[in-house]
Amino acid sequence: MKLPFALALVVCCGPGLAAERSAERTPFQARCEDTIGESISVLSSRQNGYRVDNTYSFHGLTRMKGSRAPGSYVLGLTRAESRVAIAVHGRMLQDPDSGYECVAPRLEVNLYYLPIVVYVGREFAPGTCAYNEILAHEMRHLDVYRDFLPQAEKIVSAALARRFEGKPLYAPSGQARNLLQREIDTGWMPFIKKEMAKVEVLQAAIDTPQEYARLGKVCAGEVQSLIRPAKRKTTT
Repeated sequence: MKLPFALALVVCCGPGLAAERSAERTPFQARCEDTIGESISVLSSRQNGYRVDNTYSFHGLTRMKGSRAPGSYVLGLTRAESRVAIAVHGRMLQDPDSGYECVAPRLEVNLYYLPIVVYVGREFAPGTCAYNEILAHEMRHLDVYRDFLPQAEKIVSAALARRFEGKPLYAPSGQARNLLQREIDTGWMPFIKKEMAKVEVLQAAIDTPQEYARLGKVCAGEVQSLIRPAKRKTTT
């Protein structure tokens, strides 16, 4: 797995400092490593629950879905919006002799979903066979989102640990904070968002042609009997 990192922001060591970890530490290295603490990344994820919405027709849900097979209709839909929040703290020391500074960043990363919305077309009355079948299908999507979040947390946490290794970071004086922020903005944010987006591959595996065909035939044709006359309508 390729990990993002800033070439100019190093774990150890810049010009004027010891080039090898096995070599004797300079006074500045010793001061950095012994006094400002370890680089730490704290990663957490949280669930924010879900709600069921029955206010849209299947025409409205079909438009909301967007891309789909020609001639197909969306009877239910589960929408989840992921968020990534990264806060950066940490102590810094400067060494006028070498022209370098060190920082022990503390990254607090939080992964979460906004409250997930489970839609079921309003043509299907709660408690009916068709409604229950469609809702059960959407609950499978909901479970995938819920189960995926801890998996993404593990992958991102391991990547952060490999990058920072608990050591201070060194950079030319006045550049450490900006370099770290650039690494987060151009490296870590895209990396984490890409990991979070992988859940959609698992979601697509649920919506197979076979599953759609099954839903069209359940409940003694109740689904088809409800959507056939509604197909002619265009209002939501």
